[in-house]
Order: sequence, then structure tokens, then C-alpha cells
Amino acid sequence: MNPIVHASTTMEGEEPEIDRLPVDLLAHCFFLISSFKDLAQASLVCRKWREGVKRSTARREKLSFSGWKMDDDSTARLVHDAYGLKELDISRSCWGCQITDEGLYKISLANCCSSLTSISLWGMAGITDEGVVRLVSRAVSLQHLNIGGTFITDESLFAIARSCQNLKAIVLWSCRHITERGLTALVSNCRKLESINVWGLRVSLESYIGLLAISPALQIKPGDMHLNVRKLPLWAVA
Repeated sequence: MNPIVHASTTMEGEEPEIDRLPVDLLAHCFFLISSFKDLAQASLVCRKWREGVKRSTARREKLSFSGWKMDDDSTARLVHDAYGLKELDISRSCWGCQITDEGLYKISLANCCSSLTSISLWGMAGITDEGVVRLVSRAVSLQHLNIGGTFITDESLFAIARSCQNLKAIVLWSCRHITERGLTALVSNCRKLESINVWGLRVSLESYIGLLAISPALQIKPGDMHLNVRKLPLWAVA
């Protein structure tokens, strides 16, 4: 029997012991539950449990929906409740992530968006520049971003360059619509950028050398090749 359902039932006329717990203690119990499906079920039991689930979500600094079948509304609702959220992972799962640009827009409206330091949108084929631009334009504290395996273009990189001045690492794995223009804007404006994964991009080696001329310490990872300015001849960065 589902422990959540079992805990909410008792003999007729008796108050379940768990219902005697204060909301804050209920929230602590729900905080220990990792299954979003179970949390969703718990929030339907009664008003008190719904408040407990809401408070438990507010305490979370990290949410990962990878491996769960999520849609725009359910994902955005949980993110909006997570006031202290720092890390958000909504990568494609084996069940098929159904997040779209509309979902990213709704997430961008959450109070926690400006405090997010890490976002992963890896493999989300249902999103475009429209959703990514809206999200990163408000994620001004972002330090780590994974948008590999998506169909974004330079437009997303231009938005990141404008808004994410604290960015330290970005994964652009197999983003085949990105060009040298987007990469140059990114590296020129995100001066704290330390690492960039560009495996699978249709960009020339000369373009990567040009990025190192802008930021010599930048670690560029096209596949298994790790470029570094110290390994290049002096003329390459002159």
C-alpha cells in the first residue's frame, strides 16, 4: 500500500496521527521525499498536506526533473514554490520531456529565477530560442548552463552574453545551428567564462583560436580535443 495513502487513513472517528503534526514538521517529512509523483499525490490529500508540500518545496535549493515525465504547468508550479532554488535540471528524460517554450516562459516568471546559479536544458528538443531567451534574460546569477542537444541558434547566445555576466561554464554539445558570431559574442561579454563545450558544432578551428585571442585562459572542449593558448604558436593569438 502506498505509505502516503496509508498514513492518511485510520479508523472511522479517529484523527490520523500524522494529521496531528504541525505543518512545519509535515513539510520536513515531505522534504525527504524525492518522488515528485508522491509529492503530487500528497498535496491532494487535504489542505494541510498541500501546505506542507508547498513549504517543503520552498526549502529546496535543487530540483531535478531528469527521469520524470513533466509538462509545462507541473514544472512551472513546482519551480514557483521553490523560493530558495539555486539549481534547476529539466534535462530530457527517458520518458520524453514535454517542456516547451511556454514552460520556460512560466519558469522565468518565478521569484527564484534571478537567483538560479545552474540550469540544465540538455536534450530538450521542444524548446527554441524564444523560450531560452526569456529564461536566461532573467537568470542574471547564472554560473553553469547546459543547453547541449537543443536546436538553439546564435540568438540564445546573444541573450546569454547580455544577461549572464557571471557565467563560468556552458555546454553547447551538438548545437549545430550556432556560428562563430554567437560564440564570439558569448566569450567577449561573459568575462568570467572558464569552460565551454562545443563538441559537434560546425565551427572551424580558426574560430576557436579566435576565442582564445579574446580569453586566453578559456578551456575549449570540442570533443576529446582540449585547446589551450599555451599549446598554440604565438602567431595564433597575436
